[in-house]
Amino acid sequence: TPPQPPVLIGADGIWSSVRAAMRSEPARGEGSGVAYSGYTVFAGELKYASPDNGQVGYKVYIGPGQYFVITDIGKGMYQWYAFLARPAGSSGSEERPDGDVPYLKNIFEGWSKDVHAILDVTKEDEIEQRDLYDRPPSVLKPWTDRSVALMGDSVHAMMPNLGQGGCQAMEDAVVLAEELGAVSHRGEVADSLNRYRNRRLIRSAAVQGLSRFASDIIIRGFDTPFKYVDGRMENFSYAGVVTRMMQPILPVFFWIQFNFLYDGYKNESAVDLKSGLGLLLVGSLLLLLSGGAVGEVGLLGGIGLDGLFGGEAFAGFEEILANFQGLF
Repeated sequence: TPPQPPVLIGADGIWSSVRAAMRSEPARGEGSGVAYSGYTVFAGELKYASPDNGQVGYKVYIGPGQYFVITDIGKGMYQWYAFLARPAGSSGSEERPDGDVPYLKNIFEGWSKDVHAILDVTKEDEIEQRDLYDRPPSVLKPWTDRSVALMGDSVHAMMPNLGQGGCQAMEDAVVLAEELGAVSHRGEVADSLNRYRNRRLIRSAAVQGLSRFASDIIIRGFDTPFKYVDGRMENFSYAGVVTRMMQPILPVFFWIQFNFLYDGYKNESAVDLKSGLGLLLVGSLLLLLSGGAVGEVGLLGGIGLDGLFGGEAFAGFEEILANFQGLF
């Protein structure tokens, strides 16, 4: 077997120096493409005797501006995540004299007993907080330069809502290994890296968009749902009505979404038309319903679509959403 030619893989994370050198842009700050998502997350990992261990593997509790996730990671270990809409650097500006657990219990006061049960047994040293940053899809910017290529968070850093950051990096690695494994001499390296980029571009961009979409829908689109009780209307507002309308649609969207995530992992085609069409149709309906409820930033901006194609392409659509919101 001939020796493999030298290749540099930039797998150095969201603040990638390799990406910065390749694109002649800063690794951090303005011009880097890295943006604060608007959310901070508290994460805990611990041994936990959950009453539904072995029966329920994943639970999500959603409310206005925040949500809480509990997941069984096996062998009696659990992880939980508290996502909060906060400005960057909130860890230094919000006082927590009694620690993170009392702080979070106060924030989630009145929520499910499941949330408080796992918080009550979490030790302070089992909690970490971090602000969440991501990047828009790198559709128009290079992934490769001769024998150098980017992979993982260096090129498609994403929100953690779908648990896909590490998964997409592993898919990168598999495709890279397949393409470089077919190289027999140095002159083929650049073409093999371009094939890697072409196979991974659309799928990774879609997962990036889905991850931000899930964040924005949950954090900024949800509210206490509208309901009619004893002859009176409760929470009759745009966000309340939207939340009620989305309740039967979201399970369908999640089913299509997870089919997309787990069916196309081999990256055999650039675009998974079957799953992609379902995502487009159901996702468009969710965008239409929630677009006016996500605040001044807007959902389209949040998932990076305006950055990809330019704001003018969506001006008409956003005007429709604004008119729809005006009904309430």
